[in-house]
Amino acid sequence: MRFSTAAALMALGPLSAAAESPFDQYKAKFQNFLSSFSGSAGIPDAADNVQVPINTKSKSKTVQPKQIDTLTLANWKDTLYGPVHAEATIPEEWLVLITGGNKTCFGRCDQLDKAFNESALKLASLKPTPHNLHLASVNCDDEPVLCNSWSASTGVVWLFEVLPPPAETALYVKRLNTTTVTSQDIVDAYTAPREEWRKVDSDSYFHPIDGWFAKNGLAVPLGWFFWGLNAVPSWVMMLGVSFISRSMMNKRVDGMANRPRAAGAPGAAAAPRGAAPGDGRS
Repeated sequence: MRFSTAAALMALGPLSAAAESPFDQYKAKFQNFLSSFSGSAGIPDAADNVQVPINTKSKSKTVQPKQIDTLTLANWKDTLYGPVHAEATIPEEWLVLITGGNKTCFGRCDQLDKAFNESALKLASLKPTPHNLHLASVNCDDEPVLCNSWSASTGVVWLFEVLPPPAETALYVKRLNTTTVTSQDIVDAYTAPREEWRKVDSDSYFHPIDGWFAKNGLAVPLGWFFWGLNAVPSWVMMLGVSFISRSMMNKRVDGMANRPRAAGAPGAAAAPRGAAPGDGRS
């Protein structure tokens, strides 16, 4: 049988394609495997790309300024004794600013108020930290009865050392310069020895806790009395004094005019003289 060349070539084409196809398939699979491996190793996951920030700064505790309480006629005693424990042996210290406005401080306490507010942070930053120190203020424009019952003037700081009753309360007073005072002056005043303060004796009349008026319940009525006295205008006071003095003088003059004169007083009628002894006219 004779075969033509063209027929042989046509038969070899499919055979060669069939012989090469398995190798090409394995080669393609191997290349896909390598590409997938290299892709997974070269591209990290999104979770691996997340950068966690590291805080290299040391954590420092922020110092908070001391709280400044406002004392009134109704709450001052409860406020001072609030942090005092029944079995305490170390007194709770209260640094109280006596301030005012145009009426009682004549508008000169603005600098003092600012300095006292700024000292709250400095006092809290003292080392060792005075945990038993508390701050408060009294505005005598707003609380005139309280200031009068304490006999307190503006422009000063009071330092109470409060122990549970019936222990006596030590009280120290220090006057400040209302025009040049700074927050550091208040801090220096607190840290200064107590000998540099004026101590108010516990047995004095006007000690707000242990004084004679306070123990007998007369401090507040006395405060109301002085407040009313200060509320009266000066011209009304002078008019009243003048009226009372005139009334007293008139009563005295009338009493002297109506009083009977003594027999030997000047101007009294002369008594008739009798005749001398042995006189024929007797």
